[in-house]
Amino acid sequence: MNKDRHRLLAQAAQQHRANLRKNVERRLEAAKEKGDESLVRVLQAELNYIG
Repeated sequence: MNKDRHRLLAQAAQQHRANLRKNVERRLEAAKEKGDESLVRVLQAELNYIG
């Protein structure tokens, strides 16, 4: 039971990171299209942090 819980928590954490990354990538593309270089740099740093 404990192993199942650990596996589920790990899967949830992995999915959460994937969702965060997808959201930041979407925002990054919008910032690039808008020409907001300052926001582009911030979002690129956020992507590096997320991994």
